[in-house]
This record gives sequence, C-alpha cells and structure tokens, in this order.
Amino acid sequence: MSGSDELVALYDLGGTAVGEAARSRVRAENLWHAAGVVLVRSSDGNSVYVHLRTPTKDVYPSTWDCWAGGIVAAGETPEDCARRELAEELGVHGVELQPLFVHITDDGTIRCHNFAFEARWDGLFVHQPSEVVEGRWLTLDELRSWLEDPESRFVPDGRLGALEWFRREAAR
Repeated sequence: MSGSDELVALYDLGGTAVGEAARSRVRAENLWHAAGVVLVRSSDGNSVYVHLRTPTKDVYPSTWDCWAGGIVAAGETPEDCARRELAEELGVHGVELQPLFVHITDDGTIRCHNFAFEARWDGLFVHQPSEVVEGRWLTLDELRSWLEDPESRFVPDGRLGALEWFRREAAR
C-alpha cells in the first residue's frame, strides 16, 4: 500500500478514534486525525534534538522540527505510533515515553490531535533518509530562541507544541 493509500485512524473533535480512512482522503478532505509525537531530550534534560525535514515531505517540507512523529495508523494507539515513528525517523528504540499533553492543530489545512510524549536519549541517531536531512542538539535556550523567531523555518504545529511544552515546563 502506498503512503497516500495507507489507512489512518479518524478522530472526532473531542480526540476519540471513530473510524479509518485512506491518508489521501484525510489530506484532501481535511479530516480530523491524530499524530503521536515525541520530544527527545538529553538524559540531563538540558538539550533537545531537532531535525530538518526532507524537501519531499507532503506537509511542511524543508523545515525544522523538534518532534519525531507521524499520523496514527488505523488500529494503532497514539503511543504505539509515537514509538514507531521515533524508531523510523531517528532510529531510537527501547526508551520510556512520558505522556505530556495533547495539542490541537486546526489551521484550515490540517485538523489533528497531536498526542505529545517525551523521551530521554543520549545514544546515536540514525536518520531515515526519506524523512530527515540532518539533526542536531540545541540547548533549551537555543530552542526557545528558534521558536520565538518568526523567521525561523520551523514546522508550525511543532512550534506551537514546543511553546506549549515550554509553558508547561515553566509551571512545574
């Protein structure tokens, strides 16, 4: 099955899985769906791993992101999706995923519940060539500066999710 024909989980406005549809239909009709996304931090918590998306990505090509993740497949949980995408995109396996929050993207072209998780990792990264061009560690201050700079080429929903993460981290 090609990427546009894969079956993905459909969600309702409240964030509950309610069915399935081909990925191409979800994109064409702007249907509610979900994503499992993971913020990878160094074990000391002082840095976050960011990666540059390939120019061939169907959504937000050639932009930076601090979330490894993707669309929840039919029959898959958001956590299973996050774990699968973390392994596929960055080659990270066997880490504990800490649930964070759900942030919603509804920007006129994408309607998605982003189930956010955090993982700690100091190992090597193995980028999936079809999805990731390069990656690097940023300190928390560097990441916040990138996110707050409207000229930075950062994935829009990733930016909003990371700013929400900073807001919640500051409250702890």
